[in-house]
Amino acid sequence: MDFFGREKELEILRREEELSASSARFTIIMGRRRIGKTSLIRRNFQGRQCLYILAKNEAEATFCSSIQRQIQRELGISVYGSVRSMRDIFDILFSYATQNQLNLVIDEVQEFFYVRKSIFADMQELWDKYKPDMKINFITCGSIYSLMKELFEDKKSAMYGRMTKRLDLQPFSIATQKQILRHYYPAYTPADLLCLYMLTGGVAKYIETLMDEGAFKKERMLTCFTNEYMPFLTEGNDLINMEFRKEGAVYYSILSLIADGKNTSGEIDSVLGITTSAYLRNLEINYTLLKKMRPIFASERSKGVKYKLNDNFLQFWFRFIYPNLDLVENHRSDLLLDIVKKGYDVYSGLVLERYFQQKLWEEERFTIIGNWWDSKGENEIDIVAVNRIDRTARIAEVKINRNKISMPVLKEKSQKLIGELKRYQIEYTGYSLEDM
Repeated sequence: MDFFGREKELEILRREEELSASSARFTIIMGRRRIGKTSLIRRNFQGRQCLYILAKNEAEATFCSSIQRQIQRELGISVYGSVRSMRDIFDILFSYATQNQLNLVIDEVQEFFYVRKSIFADMQELWDKYKPDMKINFITCGSIYSLMKELFEDKKSAMYGRMTKRLDLQPFSIATQKQILRHYYPAYTPADLLCLYMLTGGVAKYIETLMDEGAFKKERMLTCFTNEYMPFLTEGNDLINMEFRKEGAVYYSILSLIADGKNTSGEIDSVLGITTSAYLRNLEINYTLLKKMRPIFASERSKGVKYKLNDNFLQFWFRFIYPNLDLVENHRSDLLLDIVKKGYDVYSGLVLERYFQQKLWEEERFTIIGNWWDSKGENEIDIVAVNRIDRTARIAEVKINRNKISMPVLKEKSQKLIGELKRYQIEYTGYSLEDM
């Protein structure tokens, strides 16, 4: 697939490279698996020298031996003897950077944690030693979000406070997803765009896989996604297992329940028979897989909290794939596809609401966007978008079919909400597939 988007990220990375001509720069790139971190790095250094090292969970001496050969080959450094530790590798590279400008990338850097935890202490000691004289553009990136935060952002971590830039790579924007689909299939329909958004959430590798398979239309995307020979069916397990090396079963159960619509702590506790508050907090704060939802304008201490998955791919995977893994194991992709099609209309309506909330964030001038429901959990309003600067608000209903949107009903449901919007200019509207 061609390279799309990432203009802001490329601008930041190129600016860091310019600054490294006279100072030491240290950038951390974080982001979920398949988001496009490596593609971004390769694009950034296209046509320019960069020492790219892919960290591996293997014996340190063996790994360092291969890196030694790479350094000699790519940088022309004569390294005598056998290098057997990453400490020596960093010593060679940082020393080199005091005399020469160096672009250095270590991809999947969190793998060093499983090789020898003290590698990061070695990195910190040598960074501090050589930093005043280095001309280095040092970039590390990794896919295990929770571990990357622990290694570089925890105040107790060795490399805490050393970074000069932090890029948290996000999925493609809606505008970029439209651009990609238009590039490959100019005649796409809103239904095709919604399906792409639903299945991939803008994750680069998933979009690339569908485009490479010629899956431009909704029906072909669903068939491709549920095909037993495609990587999507095992991807959910791979993603979760990378993050949850302990107590994975509980996390699987919680995510599955939320994807199925049981989105309050009370409902989850009742089904699992345990108190899950600590797990929910981990999923929200440490793993960033969940988002806590309250009615817009509700206080932080208010009750009635609901949870939702932040990731469209995982939301779909836990809703349709995970409960039906037995069909995958028994090579019945045809039945899995039937299950997806049967639940598609209802599920796609929920995703369309998320789509328009994201679209408003990205394209319009709002300071708060959320949902609203009353104290009984009823009279739910799909979108409330507020601009506190201009004192304007938009209250919206979202339906697949525009004919099912009723402005009188929307205004009636909004009566209790209006009190929070005194002195605001309020607009009522509806969004459907036609407005995508």
